[in-house]
Amino acid sequence: MGKQDYLKLLDEMTLEHEKETSYNKNDRILLVDGLNLFLRNFAVLNHVNQNNAHIGGLGGFLRSLGGLINITQPTSVYVVFDGVGSSTNRKNLLPEYKSKRNVNKITNWDIFENKSTEVGAQVDQISRLIYYLQCLPVKILSLDKVEADDIIAFMATHLSETYDSQVFIASNDKDFFQLINSNITVYKTGEKVFYTEEKIQERFGVLTENFILFKTLVGDNSDKIPGVKGMGEGKLLKFFPELAEQELTLEDIFSISEAKLKENKMYAKVLHSFDDVRNFHRLMDLKNPLIDDNEKTYIVDTINEDIPKLNTKEFLQLSHEDNLTIILKGIELWLKDTFRILNSVKK
Repeated sequence: MGKQDYLKLLDEMTLEHEKETSYNKNDRILLVDGLNLFLRNFAVLNHVNQNNAHIGGLGGFLRSLGGLINITQPTSVYVVFDGVGSSTNRKNLLPEYKSKRNVNKITNWDIFENKSTEVGAQVDQISRLIYYLQCLPVKILSLDKVEADDIIAFMATHLSETYDSQVFIASNDKDFFQLINSNITVYKTGEKVFYTEEKIQERFGVLTENFILFKTLVGDNSDKIPGVKGMGEGKLLKFFPELAEQELTLEDIFSISEAKLKENKMYAKVLHSFDDVRNFHRLMDLKNPLIDDNEKTYIVDTINEDIPKLNTKEFLQLSHEDNLTIILKGIELWLKDTFRILNSVKK
């Protein structure tokens, strides 16, 4: 059977399947942390094309996106990127937030001579990636001065509460763990593991509802959020075993520390730094994302829009220009198989 015969047969089988199965666009949602997924692929894949241009981030992202779609089988996909000046709001709360993060560190010494050329390649590939994504039945979201984390957090909560959607967040960022419930699952791309309520308690020993308190007290080195000095993951449950037993608030942590003040100096550290702790909590609290009402309206309007149609011709033209076949094998078949459900959902 030739390639065209196979494609025709695949189309006929897909059409028959669509007659038997009806999908609603808000049934199963995949929210992709765009920059997170891109940078992971950029660092790992060293592929260059016929023009000696690095395409690892670009091709790797698309291949990973296809893999995420295949394992989650979503009826809608959103790729979310940080907006221009996305850290502004959090830097107003904590000037050190994300400061000096990989300022001079080169991800791939084998390909790039210095940080400047590497950053240039990243910008070029992300810009090019947007053209590819615009050919696919996915929606792209980005808002100036808003982090992707906040957009994803608002969307996950809104979709699960409004439409009872099953939401999958694809990211390597543990901050999303605080959102997990019976409707929201986090797929940690680095580990290739689905994190559920049960998985959180197994891995960290705390209830999902308390994960924000876990992060607040322990801190986050990657974001330059120090937490309580001396309070590591291994010590947290020793001082606050209640985190594994019942849902707590930040005020509960204060009350417990007051009541046990004489038992250990760690409780005194918590009380002494409580203003900072409250600030750290606000920085990391994705259940209250830093998004204003106009931005929320824009996001909801985007959710209500129809899913874009797959533009195979334009995608193939772009992939031919960039020689993505060295990363994406059998692109035409890949497109048909990966995006068939997204092409058949109800409006």
